Amino acid sequence: MTETTQDPGQLPWNPNCTKFPSQKDLPRLPGAPEGAAWVWGEDDQLGRLKLLTPQRVKASAQEILTGEMVRLDLPLNVPEKPAFNRETFQHSYKTIAEDISYDDCYSLNTQSGTQWDGFRHFSHIPTKLFYNKATSKDFFGESPNLRCSIHHWAEHGIAGRGILLDYRHYALTHNKPYDPYTSHAITLDELKACAASQGLDIRPESEGGDIRVGDFLLIRSGFVEKYHQISPEERYTAATRTHDDLAFAGVSREQAVRDWLHDCYFAGVAGDSPTFEVWPVPQMDFLHQSLLALWGCPIGEMWDLEKLAEKCRERGKWTFFMTSAPANMPGGVGSHANATAIL
Repeated sequence: MTETTQDPGQLPWNPNCTKFPSQKDLPRLPGAPEGAAWVWGEDDQLGRLKLLTPQRVKASAQEILTGEMVRLDLPLNVPEKPAFNRETFQHSYKTIAEDISYDDCYSLNTQSGTQWDGFRHFSHIPTKLFYNKATSKDFFGESPNLRCSIHHWAEHGIAGRGILLDYRHYALTHNKPYDPYTSHAITLDELKACAASQGLDIRPESEGGDIRVGDFLLIRSGFVEKYHQISPEERYTAATRTHDDLAFAGVSREQAVRDWLHDCYFAGVAGDSPTFEVWPVPQMDFLHQSLLALWGCPIGEMWDLEKLAEKCRERGKWTFFMTSAPANMPGGVGSHANATAIL
């Protein structure tokens, strides 16, 4: 791909460019909050998934060396009791003809387990604006429409290069133990050190690093590992803590992390915890509002990264081809990820 640099003021931006403006150089957009990167067009519904151009997807397929597939979703009934008072997954059978034919019936909250947070999930709190000027009236008003609906992602498709940072392994092997069910913040310095231990430089490729525009960032914090280690009673107790008492390890909200997440131009980010960012969140300073509402960057949560981490460590290779098929649900807020890494 020929190197081309995006002019911040030249709207809409061209997703085929190879170098994009840093957060501090974003253009000031009329009617948008400061820091909004609503730059892909007035009617854009994809955000940074726009970076998954045919050229990038084709280039990402070069990551496939063995063809081995690793599913990244937990079973639909895991966790047994979701946090944040979300509904428990229910499964039943419908008999079509006894002893001959049966159907499944599911009752679920799409964000009860392995999930994508879609752009309808979280707004920019001070302005109540969702991605690209959408408001709740677009979802629930007298004339609801399909702005920010998850089906736009499904129709476009999600496939590209994934990169895994196994922070959990790094911390435990560098005498930095922590409990994933506590508010342990993963700083940029820690992510850099983790990446270095894996032989990676997590600066953008345009700065000499290994992160390519349109990569998917996956961070293993150890939540799934811990979930399987504790008893059902302990899981239930942890999940039913009050909203203010819930605590999970996750990415720090320090400015350095925000700048890095923005400037790498990931097509999406995901982790194995229920929140991706460290929880709880003081003073309503959610990283969710930056990623989803301001930048249009999908957030994945409760992804099963255990087998993938094991396979990457065996290979000594931390990049792979990744696909995801979110639900084709017009008006949908989020979706189970239906994600697979192909090695």
